[in-house]
Amino acid sequence: MNDTNIQDIPKIHTEITRKSEEIGFTMPSDLYVGSFLKTLIASKPKGRFLEIGTGIGLSLSWMREGMDANARLVSVDNDDELISIASSYFGEDDRVELICQDGTEWIKEYSGAKFDLIFADAWPGKYSEIDEVLDLLKVGGFYIIDDMTKQPNWPENHEDNVIVLTAYLEQREDLQLTKMNWSTGLIMAVKK
Repeated sequence: MNDTNIQDIPKIHTEITRKSEEIGFTMPSDLYVGSFLKTLIASKPKGRFLEIGTGIGLSLSWMREGMDANARLVSVDNDDELISIASSYFGEDDRVELICQDGTEWIKEYSGAKFDLIFADAWPGKYSEIDEVLDLLKVGGFYIIDDMTKQPNWPENHEDNVIVLTAYLEQREDLQLTKMNWSTGLIMAVKK
């Protein structure tokens, strides 16, 4: 098996990658994470999905590809410019709701239905407001985080945050956890 041979890259992904390079966006998710998210989302027909940290929309392109016609996805980011760019790619899709708001505020204010999958790709929902985010997850729902192995753009001492977060998730009795030393380092948890 050759896991680098990814055949199902979303058509829009190439354009978003080009735009990412054009504006100097340096925090894109990789193809492995995208393919993984697409597969997990495809397992949840009529699902409700949450992405915290839209960025420029690279992960969102994969997530949308995995959705069926009745699925809904909310993606939150605090950067006006990035949300504007993502809106130019996804704004016509009524299954996708893009929200420009601080992730911490959004998490604390949200009172809607729970989610089948949450991809926390920003500080809120990953290193802060973790309990609140996990409360938004349905039983049987997936909680996915990436960048759990040392990355070149990590600030000094960030590895300590990863160690603390991983230990916290491991001790929670309401989660079934798998740590994957693959791609950028992923943790997949399922709510019990």
